[in-house]
Formats: sequence, C-alpha cells, structure tokens
Amino acid sequence: MSKTRANFLLLFAAALWGVGNVAQKMVLAHLDALSAVGLRCLIGGLLVLPFVLTERRLPAGLGYFSSLAKVSVLFAISITLQQICYLGATVTNASFLVSTATVMTPLAAWLLLGERPTASLAAAAGLTTVGALLLSGGIASLGSGDLTAILSAACYALWMVELGRHMQTHARPFTAAATQFLGAAAFALPLGAVQGNLSLAAAFAAGPELVVLGVFSTAIAFGIQIAAQRFTPASHAAVIVSAESVFGALGATILLGERNSPAGVMGAAIILGAILSVAMSNRTPRARTPSLPGSIPLDATFALAAVPAAWAENRPALNSGPLEKFDDPCR
Repeated sequence: MSKTRANFLLLFAAALWGVGNVAQKMVLAHLDALSAVGLRCLIGGLLVLPFVLTERRLPAGLGYFSSLAKVSVLFAISITLQQICYLGATVTNASFLVSTATVMTPLAAWLLLGERPTASLAAAAGLTTVGALLLSGGIASLGSGDLTAILSAACYALWMVELGRHMQTHARPFTAAATQFLGAAAFALPLGAVQGNLSLAAAFAAGPELVVLGVFSTAIAFGIQIAAQRFTPASHAAVIVSAESVFGALGATILLGERNSPAGVMGAAIILGAILSVAMSNRTPRARTPSLPGSIPLDATFALAAVPAAWAENRPALNSGPLEKFDDPCR
C-alpha cells in the first residue's frame, strides 16, 4: 500500500467517525455512556474476530504482548472518555476538540519515538488548533464536556503513537483490532451493568445507533486506521483523521439542527485545508537516530516490521536487497 492510499483511507475512516459522532450523542437517549461504549466495542470486536484466524500462524515477536496490552488499555480509556464528553458537549464542539489530538500526537511522537515534525506538519497542526478554537467559541466557553473531550484527545494521541509503533513492529492488524475492541467491552460493560442502565430493552431501543457505532465507526473505521498506520507516520495520521471534526459538524447540522457561527464555519474550513495538505504530502517526519549502545536504528526497525508479512507469504524477507525495499511490506 502506498502512503498516499493509506492517507486517503484514513480520510475515509474520519468520515465514518464523523457520522458516528452524531450517533454517539443520540445513543445517550437510551443508554448510559459506559454501556454504549461496551456494546459498541462488543459489536466491533465480534465482527473482526473471525479475521484473527488469518493471522494465527504469524509469529509473535519480542515484546508483542506487552505492546498490545498498552495499545488496548489506551484505546479503552480514550473511547470511554470520548463517549462521556457527549454528556456535556455538543456534537460539533466534541468533534473538533477531540481533533486537538492532531497537535498532541506529533509532540508525543517526538518525545517517545524521536520523530521530529516537519515544518509543514507543524503548520498544519497549528492551523488545526486555530480552527478548533474558532469553532468551539474559544477557551473561555469550554465546559466540563469540552474539557473531557480534550482529555480524550490527549489519550488518543498516546494511543496513536503506541498503535503506530506496534503495527510497524508486529503487524497483525486484525488481532490488534479485536483485542482493542473486546478489551474495551470487557472494561465498560460490567461498569455499565452496575452503575448504568444496561438492559436488553435499552439495547434494543438504541439498536440503530449501535449498528452505526459498532459496525461502521468501530469495526470498519478503526480497522482501516490500524491497517493504514503501517504505511504512514502517527503524526500524519493524527492530522488526517482530525477530518472527523468536519464530518461530525456537518452531520450535527443536518441531523441534529446544530448551527455554527461564521467563525465556526471559518474554523472548519481551516481544519479541512490543513488536513488535505497533509493527506497529499509525501514527506515524512525525520526520525532521531538512537545513540544508546546496542540500540536498533529506525531504518532497521522498519525493515524488521516487514518480516512477519514476508513469513505470511512464505517467501524470504532478508534476501530481497537493501533496507529501502522494506518501506512497503506489501511489495
């Protein structure tokens, strides 16, 4: 898969999430936030689970299970906070404030992975922040739901960095997706049963919203992101998927009657322009070369990430030439 194709797949996933943001607000008329998260992730996990069998013969490398556990825990926290924020925030505000993960992810990637953001990526992240503030009405108008959305964005930023590192090192996208979804369901459903209003009647009443959330916004959208992040850096992915905010605002306007000010419309336009500039870019952040004795250079890490894919095709990986050939594991 080329980087450009991966970027546009991420943009499609963002559209699915944007529509799902409306469903996240509407589902709260029938279910509490924890029950909604649990049922959504249960549906998504069960849909992805059969595809895990296609990866059962791929070997688990060193640190695989600890990496998968970190990704799954961060995902469960992020998606739960995002659902809770809709208790006190509009779809438009929540959509755009969660997109501040765009700014947080390059910083997290720089600190954790040594990915130094390019000037164009930094500019796009800054424009996205300006756009989000214009649409939400500024810092002074932030409420509890808005602050929860920002906290969710911070967790999503950490998750995206860990997800990118996991996928480039271990691959197995279906296993990662199913573990994330079923882990979040196992976390949220017991809490929903004890503290919320989880019941068969409530679940049936929320059926249409749960289908949108479980099938499209969870199984398909997150599945696309997990697969695409093998081929594009976490910092780029964060900017692209923040298009969710634009699609969410459009959906809220059409389906819920939410209206935006002229400043909000300008903010949405700024964000969309920044996203498209990153989606069309072929430049990647520069990685800092590790200086510790015995550490593995980043190019070698990407090369090793291609080995599971080569094993899956029963062909030798290490005899195919210089490291540059490993940039696209599908070749």
